[in-house]
Amino acid sequence: MGNGYVAGSSRTPEQHGIVVGVDGSDQSTCALLWAAAEAEERRTPLYVVTAYTVPVFAASSMDAGYATVDDDVIRDSARTVLDAALSHLEGRDLDVQPRIETGDAAGVLLDLSEQAELMVVGSRGRGGFVGRLLGSVSSALPAHAKCPTAIIPICSGARLGHPELGADTGKGAPTAPGAVEPIVVVGVDGSEQARMASLVAAEEARSRGLALRVICSVAPFSGSLSWVPAPVDREALHADLAVQLKAGQEWLKSHFPDVDIQVNLVDGAPAEVLIEASATSELLVVGTRGRGGFTGMLLGSTSQGVLHHARGPVLVVPDKADPRLETRDSFGPMIAPGR
Repeated sequence: MGNGYVAGSSRTPEQHGIVVGVDGSDQSTCALLWAAAEAEERRTPLYVVTAYTVPVFAASSMDAGYATVDDDVIRDSARTVLDAALSHLEGRDLDVQPRIETGDAAGVLLDLSEQAELMVVGSRGRGGFVGRLLGSVSSALPAHAKCPTAIIPICSGARLGHPELGADTGKGAPTAPGAVEPIVVVGVDGSEQARMASLVAAEEARSRGLALRVICSVAPFSGSLSWVPAPVDREALHADLAVQLKAGQEWLKSHFPDVDIQVNLVDGAPAEVLIEASATSELLVVGTRGRGGFTGMLLGSTSQGVLHHARGPVLVVPDKADPRLETRDSFGPMIAPGR
């Protein structure tokens, strides 16, 4: 296991690997443990990163000498945070690369996402000099990262063999390992972004030896949809969506013939459906944008609800070009036009 600190240069790792942000909180410990298991499975380096900034007042209202001392003190504190994180990885067969970075946490992680294969953060973090690492970052990073971002809620502690983490979150009892189904879940809505997410979800299912469940949720009509000019025939809507899902299932099967792919069409608010699914699935996958609902408005209320209330790991997949998307229209009707 590597144990040399890399100076805070905000330089991307030379090797592809998994980058996990830590700040000393229980939330970041959950993220670290999950990232470590992923790195072991993938046999890829694990970059453990903490970031800090010098308080503005130290440089603006004090002399330069004081600012330098203040920076040293804060860097020592960051090193203490990183050392504590590394202690959780003792005994693991991992190539660990610890990094102390200087700069805004969001900017640091976004830079590192340029060449990382996966970013991992907790759902929230603590305040102080590394406070933004897992707070606003867990909302902003998935929307702008150049690679998939995994958000690990603290209630995942029990799954990771650390039930003391997340035991008192106020969100109900954490899901026990035995209650988790051997399945990856992905939310779709007919958009290209959702199709990209479904491809990544299928890859995750195949690499883990799990089944894939594709979920499309039909939100209930309410006063917010009073502008709809005529009553919607939900039975006809369901029939049409079932055809769409079947075509999507056949498309995914053409690329992943060895994966057990299931499709579910359900009634319910998309965020609530996915949050419920996250409690008993190994991994929940969503896209960064879409036609609305659970893959739409990543920074809006629905996707924020999924990210902040999920009861299991969530993988957010960025939109990108993929030649496999071009083959979708060969498998039947599409809700959204192809590229």
